[in-house]
Amino acid sequence: MIKTLRKAVLPVAGLGTRFLPATKATAKEMLPVVDKPLIEYAVDEARAAGIEQFCLVTGRGKTALVEHFDIAYELEATLRERGKHAELRALRENHLPPGAIATVRQQEPLGLGHAIWCARSFIGDDPFAILLPDDLVLADVPCTRQLADAYHETGGCVVAVAEVPRAQTSRYGILDIGRDDGRLVEVRGLVEKPRPEDAPSNLSIIGRYVLVPEVIGFLERMDRGAGGEVQLTDAMAKLIGRVPFHGLRYQGRRFDCGDKVGFLEAQIAFALKRPDMAPAVRAFLKNYVTDGAGPDA
Repeated sequence: MIKTLRKAVLPVAGLGTRFLPATKATAKEMLPVVDKPLIEYAVDEARAAGIEQFCLVTGRGKTALVEHFDIAYELEATLRERGKHAELRALRENHLPPGAIATVRQQEPLGLGHAIWCARSFIGDDPFAILLPDDLVLADVPCTRQLADAYHETGGCVVAVAEVPRAQTSRYGILDIGRDDGRLVEVRGLVEKPRPEDAPSNLSIIGRYVLVPEVIGFLERMDRGAGGEVQLTDAMAKLIGRVPFHGLRYQGRRFDCGDKVGFLEAQIAFALKRPDMAPAVRAFLKNYVTDGAGPDA
């Protein structure tokens, strides 16, 4: 029997050094894309998949992430008094029910696998999703919803995958694939950040996973992999052959918001999906694409 997916883990302990000085006093997951922070996009995506319980794996200086989902009584009262009903609705949309969000602390930056292991008590004996807020996916059907639907078909583990240029395989976890129906791919093996000449394919995992709790047993060994870190990919690889394991070619477009150019591209793409903003954004973009020099050149 396949257990219903109700839990999600969001690793958010990173320092965000690529965005300094903006992230000196602000968690990188609080950086906004248009008018919502990255963490809210991730939580909204998980909720659309039926997720009800959330665990943030945090580090020092990350308290704003939890406070963002709390009720701001004074602010809401001020908005109500001033008749700012649209702004009030926007605030209330990110409310989570009492007890829906938990946090654990990852004291040392020992890798993604270590971060997930830190959430072991929250995970318990249940399947769980993982969302990396740096990976923002623009899709008609939210990416985690697509993963959840695939998981309820197959059971076991399902990871979101996309093709990358072979020259870039050393940046990603790469699949060794078996049967492939164009949507679901049988995973026969996983390799973390292989050199292009050693990569078994160019199909990479992005920051969306649905895993079974048995992965914790392999993570607790604290085996070090690429970069001297506890790699989630290495622990997942040990599940292959023990439980069903598939990659899902999700429908949508991924933006790497841990990269400055990817973050800027996400701003434009998400703004263009907004009816209240798209005409103005298209208009000003014309100033920059005519000669590539900008409006004041």
